[in-house]
Amino acid sequence: MIRIVIAEDQRMLLGALGSLLDLEDDMEVVGKASDGEKAIELVCLHKPDICIMDIEMPVKTGLEAAEELKDHPCKVIILTTFARAGYFERAIKAGVSGYLLKDSPSDELASTIRSVLAGKRIYATELVDEAYSSTDNPLTDREKEVLELIADGKNTKEIASELYLTTGTIRNYISIILDKLNVSNRVEAIKRFNEKGWFK
Repeated sequence: MIRIVIAEDQRMLLGALGSLLDLEDDMEVVGKASDGEKAIELVCLHKPDICIMDIEMPVKTGLEAAEELKDHPCKVIILTTFARAGYFERAIKAGVSGYLLKDSPSDELASTIRSVLAGKRIYATELVDEAYSSTDNPLTDREKEVLELIADGKNTKEIASELYLTTGTIRNYISIILDKLNVSNRVEAIKRFNEKGWFK
């Protein structure tokens, strides 16, 4: 019997996934969590074969939980609505065995679980295509630092003060950031950076 823990913060979906997998003759859902922290606790408690994890959850995200479970024998499958290259790359580094989108056919989840347990890695085609077509984060560490401070709501003068630089230098950094991200203003820059999953 394949023992499974499910982590999903939307209760209705959590219940539906549990019911769906319990219908499979060779599967048993042994725990359900609504956040990443609880998911880790349940995996340590029940020692399941598989943990199905959403990404955006309270307390700890699915990616943070997957990173913590990297050396655990339980295999992690990410099931999410987010087809972001940055998330996918981070999941690969965390050693997840599967990464599926929530709009995948329901029978695909059960077959993925069996394949993962057999030692295969299963990733949604759209994610693989996206990951290889997207470039890496084009910003330097300093430029990323400036953008993060902008995202925190700080203005040019405040950023200059925090980084011990002149306002002119910060303006230059902002200009370079907008150019590299191919956007016209700070709000679009933050949005683009976030969509790519480059904010860590």
